[in-house]
Amino acid sequence: MSDWPLAAVRFGLYGGLGLFFGLPFFTLVHRGGEGLWRMFRLGRVLILLAGLSIVLSLLGFLLLVARMSATPFGTLDMGLVQTLLAESAIGWAFVTRTAALLLGLVLALLLPLGRAKPALLALCGAVAIATLAWSGHGAGGEGMAGSVHLVSDVVHLLAASTWLGALAMLLALVLPGGKVTHERIEVAHAALADFGRTGTIVVVLIVLTGIANAAFIVDAAALPTLGTSTYGRLLFVKLVFFAAMLGCAALNRYRLTPALSASIERGELRPSLRDLRRSIAVEATLAFAVLALVGWLGMLEPGGG
Repeated sequence: MSDWPLAAVRFGLYGGLGLFFGLPFFTLVHRGGEGLWRMFRLGRVLILLAGLSIVLSLLGFLLLVARMSATPFGTLDMGLVQTLLAESAIGWAFVTRTAALLLGLVLALLLPLGRAKPALLALCGAVAIATLAWSGHGAGGEGMAGSVHLVSDVVHLLAASTWLGALAMLLALVLPGGKVTHERIEVAHAALADFGRTGTIVVVLIVLTGIANAAFIVDAAALPTLGTSTYGRLLFVKLVFFAAMLGCAALNRYRLTPALSASIERGELRPSLRDLRRSIAVEATLAFAVLALVGWLGMLEPGGG
């Protein structure tokens, strides 16, 4: 069967689970988190993300089983499905992910807003996104090296999800759809300033774990021919997109955020907001393009097509 459906589902899972962790984590670690929660009705957003991710997770697991057994999706062997659920790492990861999402769904529905709610939902999201490490190259290792690779993959996923959630929140704050009040602009400026510091840690973690993962995945002997493979070409595009994201992030932190601060003092917000909105939108678009590539790369062998 074609790999495109599975690649699309993996992209949806990376995006949905990344936001399910990243959004509550953002409100947890940055100023005015409770106000942001109410402003954007994040409880409802997380309920939708949890429900969508549960459906995508089930579909992705079944598509993966079909791919592994080389059988059409419509004629899956349910005995094999049950065996993989009970006896394989990908089955245990699927069950753990589903349990974390169901718990998150219940908490989002029933738990009153307070400090505990975003913390518990972020924890559910962290568990859910971490399980994706068992459906990629990180699950293929053995012994101590395999364990280190898996931990590196999990840290990479959590750091990337933190960035994704921050981008979504910042973009929502500066979008022209809602009423752009002075209070909202102050919140956006504070969030940008806060994430400027958090973002440095996130980028360092992504770069270090990305290098570690590449060292585990790509054999040194295959480096000279890596550029001739589909994996190598897609990896190069991913790195270009990531570098562009870093450029946008640097622009936001060192030029556009100070410009917004000066605009707030002058009372002339429109030009600064327009530039900031455009930069964050480009950065978010690049982030989702990277996620699409990650969803595809995880199904390819580094040395082949």
